[in-house]
Amino acid sequence: MLYDAYEVQRSLLTSASKLAGLGAGWLSNPSNPFGYASMGPLVAAGLEVFAHASAPRGKPEFGIEEVLVGKKQVAVDEDIALRKPFGQLKHFRKVGAEPGEPLLIVAPMSGHYATLLRGTVQRMLPKHDVFITDWRDAKLVPMDEGSFDLDDYIDYLIEFSEAVLKRTGKRPHVLAVCQPSVPAYAATAIMNADKHPATPKTLTMMGGPIDTRRAPTAVNTLATERPHAWFQRNVIATVPMIYPGSGRKVYPGFLQLAGFMTMNLGSHLVSHWEMFKHLVVGDDESADATRSFYDEYLSVCDMTSEFYLQTVDVVFQRHLLPKGEFKHRGKRVDPAAIKNTALLAIEGERDDISGIGQTRAALDLATKLPAAKKQYHLAKDVGHYGIFNGRKWREKIAPVVEKFIAAND
Repeated sequence: MLYDAYEVQRSLLTSASKLAGLGAGWLSNPSNPFGYASMGPLVAAGLEVFAHASAPRGKPEFGIEEVLVGKKQVAVDEDIALRKPFGQLKHFRKVGAEPGEPLLIVAPMSGHYATLLRGTVQRMLPKHDVFITDWRDAKLVPMDEGSFDLDDYIDYLIEFSEAVLKRTGKRPHVLAVCQPSVPAYAATAIMNADKHPATPKTLTMMGGPIDTRRAPTAVNTLATERPHAWFQRNVIATVPMIYPGSGRKVYPGFLQLAGFMTMNLGSHLVSHWEMFKHLVVGDDESADATRSFYDEYLSVCDMTSEFYLQTVDVVFQRHLLPKGEFKHRGKRVDPAAIKNTALLAIEGERDDISGIGQTRAALDLATKLPAAKKQYHLAKDVGHYGIFNGRKWREKIAPVVEKFIAAND
């Protein structure tokens, strides 16, 4: 019933959004005399903010058409290197330029699309041959495609690494952002133990919950203060009949978004208030910056219930990886097996999702990896989102990643 109730509300808001958009356009039309009244700009701006906030959103496009390589602008083509039921491996190919070392960016499966890392991809493209995990919205995957859990996630990462090796002839460098730090670390340990030919040369983990017992945040507390059964009863819903994945049990993206919004509700309200003020005075350029951010932030997708519940249990409640009890397909994953992959842990000083020390724990667990192959970087005055997007990512953090990859290539 939860998902059905949400769909009813979404339908109502969609209609209201369209009406508000029409009203804002009508009042903003230069030929409309009412738009010049004292209340005209205020009403138009209010309607436009509401229309934008309540508009329905699908999967955004990466939209990366060109990139500056040296002093030359080169075209960028997107193609699919490997397609799987619950995700695909997307490749950004630079036309007429040296590709550089292959870099596999592992996007989080945490309610947002891989396009949330658009800025990450853009920044790394000039020097690297970039691939990214493009996860699929679970409500769009038919039931006959089977299930998808944490074990499957790890299998996908190994297959994606193999696909990168097959396409480029080189072992990939891997960059895992937030949640996938755990499965990427597990996959790296498994591939090292198996002496897999596609074993990553380097693994960079950014704001990842390797050991959430260190500096626990509000997100970690939420996962531990309630029993596992509570999550099964209260946050899992069934996909309605209107979607291809009808009948699938999922953790809805709208619930994840609601959680993120309430964590920083004040800042979101301020952002929309600032957008309103920009629109009132006709500063569309400043308003567009807020629009662009929320177009991405409000675009959410569902996760399979088995993946979500297993992640809550294994990563946040029982802490199996740092305890040495993490298993993949029934076999223990041994971090000490990591001997041929250099590790970089990056944390944000102001990260309110993954506390300081949680990602760095990965370096301590790899006991057989030489110290020269381990590196830690604390990004000053950076929150969770700023680790992989924005000015500080581009100017301060990305150069650290590039230098680390070059040193261990």
